[in-house]
Amino acid sequence: MAEKLSYKDILFNPFSKDNPVIVQVLGICSCLAVTAKLEPAIVMGISVIAVLAFSNVIISLIRNTIPTNIRIIVQLVVVAALVIIVNQLLLAFAYDVSKQLSVFIGLIITNCILMGRLEAFAMGNKPWPSFLDGIGNGIGYAIILVIVGFFRELLGSGTLLGFQIVPLSWYTDGGYANNGLMILPPMALIVVACVIWVHRSRNKDLQEKN
Repeated sequence: MAEKLSYKDILFNPFSKDNPVIVQVLGICSCLAVTAKLEPAIVMGISVIAVLAFSNVIISLIRNTIPTNIRIIVQLVVVAALVIIVNQLLLAFAYDVSKQLSVFIGLIITNCILMGRLEAFAMGNKPWPSFLDGIGNGIGYAIILVIVGFFRELLGSGTLLGFQIVPLSWYTDGGYANNGLMILPPMALIVVACVIWVHRSRNKDLQEKN
């Protein structure tokens, strides 16, 4: 049985205390893949928020009619349908970003965060708290993507959202050079590790007891 939480806790706990990426360590693969630039990181975050929120609601509405032995298949079908809708919207209104994200929008279907929340929360709760849970976990995921994308683009390319942030004079007169390692996938994992370290150092209750 799901733990009884207030609506406020359901919505806000995933931002920090129960963040799906840095506490539960889920959804790491997309952090490696789509955070070399800030814009695709933001779009990916928004896409996951939408898919997670509405899939939670749909599964919650039909949870009592889903046979137990095919519940995972039903969850996958619901998520896949929503991902297709999101992908088509991106192709129609944000084509360039859609091409940058490539296959990773489709891979939202296999995101551990979605399947985890559907199974652990939506299957046992009513639509409204399920919607809040989806929004909260989606935003928690998006926050980490934005943080990682911010530092990787800024330090790796000297830009943010395509705008030059590091002054050109730093390159010509100051000898500044972009850190090319920041745009490589391994650096995303290192940045996430740094975020986890900072987060746990500020939240003593998350530290392992000896």
